[in-house]
Amino acid sequence: MTDTDKPQPDEKADEIDPHDAPTERETRSRSLLKEIASGDALSGALAVLLAVFVGSVMIAATDEGVRDTLSYITARPSDFLSAVWDAITGAYSAMFRGAVFNYNLTEPAQQWRPLTETLKFAGPLILGGLGVGIAFRAALFNIGGRGQMLIAGGAAGLIGSQVDLPFAVHLPLAILVGMAAGAIWGGIAGLLKARTGAHEVIVTIMLNYVGYYLLFYALAEDFLFKTPASNNPKSLPMKETAILPKVLGDKFNLHLGFVLALIAVGVVWWLLNRSTLGYRIRAVGENPHAARASGINVGRTYTVVMMIAGSLLGLAGVNQVLGTVSSGVSLDLDASIGFDAITVALLGRSKPLGILAAGLLFGFLKAGGFTMQTSEDISVDLVLVVQSLIVLFLAAPPLVRAIFRLPAQEAK
Repeated sequence: MTDTDKPQPDEKADEIDPHDAPTERETRSRSLLKEIASGDALSGALAVLLAVFVGSVMIAATDEGVRDTLSYITARPSDFLSAVWDAITGAYSAMFRGAVFNYNLTEPAQQWRPLTETLKFAGPLILGGLGVGIAFRAALFNIGGRGQMLIAGGAAGLIGSQVDLPFAVHLPLAILVGMAAGAIWGGIAGLLKARTGAHEVIVTIMLNYVGYYLLFYALAEDFLFKTPASNNPKSLPMKETAILPKVLGDKFNLHLGFVLALIAVGVVWWLLNRSTLGYRIRAVGENPHAARASGINVGRTYTVVMMIAGSLLGLAGVNQVLGTVSSGVSLDLDASIGFDAITVALLGRSKPLGILAAGLLFGFLKAGGFTMQTSEDISVDLVLVVQSLIVLFLAAPPLVRAIFRLPAQEAK
């Protein structure tokens, strides 16, 4: 065999893109992200249990009745234990009454109204969790939920407050424009990641600020929006033809946004588990270099995933503007949902059905927290503490397993 007959190495195959070679830090961060976002359901449930336990300790520690019994705890320990029990059960029963069923009332509509409030709060959390979770599946950390919600909510609010159209056209157009704006804002981060290797965490955080101040300029300077005279930048209210209709009548605040969230759960589940794009997303998330070797365009996948994530978070912003706070577009329309969505996605293990369950749990905490504050004089900030503790324990699976003496999770 002559030298010309021998198979020659593919020179192009040996060329290494500087963004293809993983650094040690990138490998570690990707591995950590995968461990946190794709752990088993048991560790997630135990993280919630631990957070509730620590929250219970804080409730007891701040209760005046419990503190009063400490002065004679050695003489009558039963009084101390009874006070602790009353404080904890009183707090969580108040949360149940405010989030699921108020058994202190007699009218059925009023008894079940708390459940509809939970579902109302859960809708945007589910949508935001899906947006963060689908990015997790591609090993991308989307911290830009706030910016994506603000830009999408502003775009939807612009259509909803400034345009006159029939209901059949106005509402769908406002929803689609909002989702498209969120997709573009998320796609910017994906495109920069694909083209330049820019880290999506840094880019999305910076885009949060850009989105905030763009909306601030649009509202404060009457640019695009017609705003009423006010010290706080805010647009005119949404027109009736652009407001998400209430699904259970005017007695309840639950609107079509929750139904859209349920539809989004089904669509994302199908996308991830039954579509070719879903296979590419999962392959890139497992190992982008192996995925590239198998012919998958990783850069394009990054861009598409971030556009989908942005559209889902954008739909959460649309939900807020056209449903929950239809009185007008304001700078606080995201209501911290963009960051809460990260917790929802982590707790749901980046799986649509898990995110649905986690969104309902956080909706329960939000709705019940207000009743807990009013009836038991417990700060609603305690709910934020519980949510933060859930994140803390989710981010440390070995700690949770060590506390409950569980065997180490096998490598997948």
